[in-house]
Amino acid sequence: MIARTHHVARPIAAAALCAITGLTLPLAAFANEAVHEQTSTAADREATAVTVYNSDLALVKEVRHVDLASGLNRLSLREVSAQMRPETALLKATTGKPLELVEQNFDFDLLTPAKLLDKYVGREVTVIRTNPATGTETREKATVLSAGQGTVLRFADRIETGAPGRLAFDNVPANLRDRPTLSVLLDAAGGKQNVELSYLTSGLSWNADYVANLSSDGTKLDLSGWVTLTNKSGTAFDNATLQLVAGNINRVQERGGVFPMAAAPMRAKAYEAAPREEALGDNHLYTFDRPTSIADNQTKQLALLSAANVPVKREYLLTGSDYYYREAQPGLIGQKLKPSVFVQFDNKSDNKGGAMGKPLPAGVVRVYAKDSKGAAQFVGEDRIEHTAKNETVRLRLGEAFDITADRKQTNFKRISGNANNYVSESSYRIDLRNAKDEAVTVHVLETLPGDWEVTSESARHVKDSSRQLSWFITVPAGGSAALDYTARVRW
Repeated sequence: MIARTHHVARPIAAAALCAITGLTLPLAAFANEAVHEQTSTAADREATAVTVYNSDLALVKEVRHVDLASGLNRLSLREVSAQMRPETALLKATTGKPLELVEQNFDFDLLTPAKLLDKYVGREVTVIRTNPATGTETREKATVLSAGQGTVLRFADRIETGAPGRLAFDNVPANLRDRPTLSVLLDAAGGKQNVELSYLTSGLSWNADYVANLSSDGTKLDLSGWVTLTNKSGTAFDNATLQLVAGNINRVQERGGVFPMAAAPMRAKAYEAAPREEALGDNHLYTFDRPTSIADNQTKQLALLSAANVPVKREYLLTGSDYYYREAQPGLIGQKLKPSVFVQFDNKSDNKGGAMGKPLPAGVVRVYAKDSKGAAQFVGEDRIEHTAKNETVRLRLGEAFDITADRKQTNFKRISGNANNYVSESSYRIDLRNAKDEAVTVHVLETLPGDWEVTSESARHVKDSSRQLSWFITVPAGGSAALDYTARVRW
């Protein structure tokens, strides 16, 4: 610590301005005062709270116990995030008298051999060589001329490239830190007190991961939700109060870009131990009651939710394209198609599954089914967006193996070729085959261009929208079924 030698009265005008406006004093007001050097490490943390957003952003709040001298203090807050947004940093006293901030510097240039050598360009180092035969060491002074594309050293009588031996340095430059450090120059009344540091940082992110275990008959599932939290911020947070925000928040995009800022099938802990959920504006906030430690360069999982016996529906979907109806399609003859497999369930509280009826953060749902011996096997995964309560979750698992389809155009007729009134009529046949031991229903979804009407059909369709219509065709176990229809389109 640099001892304080004397105190010079601050300029009256500056002090008056501070009193009237509440602004921090200009550095010139302290020009003749000694500065007391103080260092605070992670060991001084009394409490830590971390709020993590989906978009590589986190709000860090930490309370540290410090012992400040009266007057100017250079307080070095070590082990903050290396990806801190320094313009968001706020330091305030939570006990004792208020602090007056004069200036702050964020030192994120961390100590490495290359960085140390680079900082010594133009300065002297000691080159230590060892004789391989005798083991005798010799020392020689040299000036570092370059360290970027290779080391260049100037000795008393020569210049050498490369590092001819071990290099010894007198000290570590003040602007090169072994840990990310926020250096704050402040005026304090002196004494022991607690200060709270808050800031926004990149390097922390989270997403939800879900595991869905289907029942043997495929009619129900058990759902477990996990928070996957990743810390690449450059520092660790021990025993932190953790909160997560689910939602898409707006962030200002600066010139040049945005401001720098798989789970096994297991069941999560009981839902009563999961985080508390609440609305936060138009987002949702999840608060974990139990503190957790988040190490640097670590990915960890925390139980989010658990629900049992959730009713589930399976769907086989066969889709078409609107270009089928604009002209003859000889290429469709003999085309083998595979329906997509979907499962869906309702996020409703009447499922009585514990977690249902609550907001589901965006993430990946991995689905498992039981084999003949009862072992869970992976059968597909899909990503869900943020899903509100009472909405339906729909997951695409892949393509059906035992269900196939053949689509062919059986007729095409151009009724009118006028550029302002193009009318055509297309007829199609879709043959469906089912090799499963149980009957299935295939959802045939067609998209038609312009104005359209179905003039004939072997099964009744459902009009989904102005562009889409559906048929639901039951295919017996080990059997087949067919759909024939004709559509007239005008565009």
